[in-house]
Amino acid sequence: MSAAERPENRLWLFGVLIAPTAMLSHGLVSGTLSLLLRQQGVGLARCASIVSLLTLPFVINFLWSPITDFGLRRRNWIMVAAAVAGALVVAAFYMPDLASPIAIALLFVSSCFGQLVLVSCGGMMGLLSSESARRRAGSYYQAGGLAFGAAGVFVISMLAGRLNLHALSWVIAGMVALPGLAALAAPVQEKIVRESFGEELRRIGREFRRTFLRWEAVPYTLLLCSPLGTGAAIGLLTGLAKDYQVSAHQVAWMNGLAALVLTPAGAVAASRLPVRMKSTIGFLATSAVNAGTLVILWVGPLRPATYFVSTTLFLFTIGACYAMYTSVALDFLGDSGKSGCARFSIINSIGNGPVTYMDWLDGRGYAQWGPRGLPATDAVLGLAAAGLWMVYFLFRRKSGRNKAISAWCISRIS
Repeated sequence: MSAAERPENRLWLFGVLIAPTAMLSHGLVSGTLSLLLRQQGVGLARCASIVSLLTLPFVINFLWSPITDFGLRRRNWIMVAAAVAGALVVAAFYMPDLASPIAIALLFVSSCFGQLVLVSCGGMMGLLSSESARRRAGSYYQAGGLAFGAAGVFVISMLAGRLNLHALSWVIAGMVALPGLAALAAPVQEKIVRESFGEELRRIGREFRRTFLRWEAVPYTLLLCSPLGTGAAIGLLTGLAKDYQVSAHQVAWMNGLAALVLTPAGAVAASRLPVRMKSTIGFLATSAVNAGTLVILWVGPLRPATYFVSTTLFLFTIGACYAMYTSVALDFLGDSGKSGCARFSIINSIGNGPVTYMDWLDGRGYAQWGPRGLPATDAVLGLAAAGLWMVYFLFRRKSGRNKAISAWCISRIS
């Protein structure tokens, strides 16, 4: 591969290549789908259940991700997957009822194709040879995902009250499919045909056992499964806005355009945390603060000002949570070796699990206790989990320090 074709020379592309997944998963499913469903008269509890189901592909994408190693080059998989995902959105929105089983099934499959874009980007980043290139590519990748997802929320929310679902579906499909064409500018990569589909699955199984089936991995696995810094409320806040007398136009500005600035700013702010602070402690601290921002919605009056203040703080702190989550995941991964991308995708899938069940639990909170029940459920679970894990990690740190002191004293005596 010539110098001009090296992936290191086009790292900015990763910020665009992730756009189809960001538009679909964050812009639509987690961002504005509840708003669109409520406009059709669907209750928020039902909206939460639908969103929870459609986020499931974020958790189980490792089941079909090996397909991107076969048949097509990864950059071609990005274009194909983005186009199919966009077409399925149109088909779903042309159903008479967006909450019907057929429409939900079409959106579910669309989400599955959207995840192929994500894993293809991961495979392409795995080809980067230097650590600095990987870090810069990861920065573009994360920033692009947050920015395009927030832009999707803004555009869809702005148009939700102006276009019917048929017309809106073509706008969404364009935002999902067109960024995939940026893959044409990606360096050409060789087809990966070294392993069959079955061998690829068995390799992932071996990586899973080596990474997770060890004692040191248990706390990290449980931590990633906890209701901490999930951001599950992001999608439901757009639906909750109606209860706080916030219009769809205001939602577009608050949850769309403002989020475009707030979430990346929060991620940058998290990078300013002292290096001596362990990633687990930093993640717990930012998650606790993030859960605390929802207390404002819980106890405040059902007015627009309450919504704006709480959502502003929530969006900023969730960006910090995402950044610290990545640090925890990398600590969990350890030495990347030859299969770091595959193991990281599995870790990321585990970390996405709480998003799915928190969407469902937040919806149950709304069904049981009304508008205040949703933020109360998210805040109470988040603060409780952060407190328990903080005690554990601080105790383990103190215990480890005591053992080190004891070992030093024994060595001096002997």
